[in-house]
Amino acid sequence: MLPRTGEVENPMQKNKGVMRRILKTVYSFYPVLLPLVIICILFNAVISSIPAIFMQNIIAIMEKSWKSGDWQSVSGEILKMALILAALYFLSLIAGFVYNWWMAVITQGSLMKLREKMFNGMQNLPVKYFDTHNHGDIMSYYTNDIDTLRQLISQSIPQLLIAGVTVTTVFGIMLYYSIWMTLVVIFGIVVMIFVTKKVGGGSARYFVRQQENIGKVEGFVEEMMNGQKVVKVFCHEEESKAAFDRLNEELFQVSEKAHKYANILGPILNNVGNLLYVIVALAGGCFLAFKVPNVSISGLPLAISIVVPFLNMTKQFAGNINQVSQQVNAVVMGMAGAKRVFDLIDEDPESDEGYVTLVNVREENGTLVESKERTGMWAWKHPHSLDGSVTYTKLTGDVRLSEVDFGYEENKAVLHDITLYAKPGQKVAFVGATGAGKTTITNLINRFYDIADGKIRYDGININKIKKADLRRSLGIILQDTNLFTGTVMDNIRYGRLDASDEECIEAAKLSGAHDFVTRLPEGYQTRLSGNGENLSQGQRQLLSIARAAVADPPVMIMDEATSSIDTRTEAIVQKGMDALMRGRTVFVIAHRLSTVRNSDVIMVLEQGHIIERGTHEDLISERGKYYQLYTGAFELE
Repeated sequence: MLPRTGEVENPMQKNKGVMRRILKTVYSFYPVLLPLVIICILFNAVISSIPAIFMQNIIAIMEKSWKSGDWQSVSGEILKMALILAALYFLSLIAGFVYNWWMAVITQGSLMKLREKMFNGMQNLPVKYFDTHNHGDIMSYYTNDIDTLRQLISQSIPQLLIAGVTVTTVFGIMLYYSIWMTLVVIFGIVVMIFVTKKVGGGSARYFVRQQENIGKVEGFVEEMMNGQKVVKVFCHEEESKAAFDRLNEELFQVSEKAHKYANILGPILNNVGNLLYVIVALAGGCFLAFKVPNVSISGLPLAISIVVPFLNMTKQFAGNINQVSQQVNAVVMGMAGAKRVFDLIDEDPESDEGYVTLVNVREENGTLVESKERTGMWAWKHPHSLDGSVTYTKLTGDVRLSEVDFGYEENKAVLHDITLYAKPGQKVAFVGATGAGKTTITNLINRFYDIADGKIRYDGININKIKKADLRRSLGIILQDTNLFTGTVMDNIRYGRLDASDEECIEAAKLSGAHDFVTRLPEGYQTRLSGNGENLSQGQRQLLSIARAAVADPPVMIMDEATSSIDTRTEAIVQKGMDALMRGRTVFVIAHRLSTVRNSDVIMVLEQGHIIERGTHEDLISERGKYYQLYTGAFELE
């Protein structure tokens, strides 16, 4: 049944089973330490519950001594009880110190391992996940949601366990001494539970919505930070403020309601507890005055030695119920955060049914032999399940698409019946309007997405049979938008191949044309970059990304608008390096600058997902078709 309009789903039902998984997860991380912590917590809780027994015994002994007038005979017994209680409290102090110390280890260690699981799992997610999820909201998993989980593990769960054990122990002691007095306490507790359910339930619902709205706000802020230049260029500041204010207002509304409920719950329960204390005192006095016979497990008569400890137990009982109610909000927030964390961990990883791998080989007597050392020659290792044999196919960079159909969404095709081939060493260019499907083709070759119909073959092998990591290792990509990472220039170049030597990285920089400007940096190749290389120009960042692709030395290169954001002078430098990089490789080029694709072996003209023209530059110009219009239009614009 769907909730009524404006009604929020019960968070306890929504997060059913999340607490169980949290405990199982923490236990899997610390199978020995967690039980020891629980033992310490239980010991601490039980010790905090038993002073009532000592108080009852001491008052009973004192009553007996008052009647007999013999104080000397009981003073030693009272001292003995006081010493035992002091010893127990000392042990409780040690247990409290130990469990708090270990709890810090468990909490931070569990969060560290969960962050690792989230990040490691995120690396295996398909590209589609990041295309369909707000990046700021994803960041919220690692910050806000993890922090609510920290509070749940380190504070709320131990407090709930202590309160639960204390309440159970005190309730048992109450029943042992007097069932009548216990019934009075139960009446007050029912009232407290009712109040907690009404007030605390509303608070919990809004705390869950607060978590969701925080993710939206963080996502919006992240978008505005990344697009700050665009915001300023188009004078969109006021609209951005208004959009943020709307999201912030939504967060304010749910947070205000959540904290209103949370803030009034404590005082209400405290006053209910105080009222219960008075009621128990009055009931106890009435029972004593009217000499009501006691009903108890102990069989002791109702006396002042039972009523007085009952007052303390009532305060302790109500206080722990209050403690539990105060943790409801933290528990719900923690479970909401944990659910989001587990949802990310549980996201289906990128499927990979491939079994053909890329290996180093050397040639012996005309036969390819696998080598553990880097030889500069690669081959596809193809195991055959039928006879157990293994064959090797030399990696040449022959890529063929046959009758390929594809759509990012079902029933919404982007590519229609795409058939093309790129022989080893050929340069194939894609041109066409934005949205024609140029980049989509290269995404399919990389298997960032899988085709709906047709075949893509790489050196004669269906790419579905090739392991994705090996397939992508054989491809180099240079994108329009460069991504540089925090680290040195050398580190960023080496990102293309982690086992590359400094000399190989420098040679790659020379090949791309980056070496000249790198040597003029303050510390050369050891200059540290941060913020996506914000201290470099766009052209310099692009040169480094080309050097990164060069050091990987792949047989197939994909260049997606690699020079579109570079000035004409820098483009000449980059083009020279790219020409050297492309020599002897199969290359797919996407470019709006038609001067970049003139020397391609074949040019594919795409329109609305169809290849409408193909041929060399001269052939297409002579046909005076779409390419001719684009090319002559470009000259007119220039």
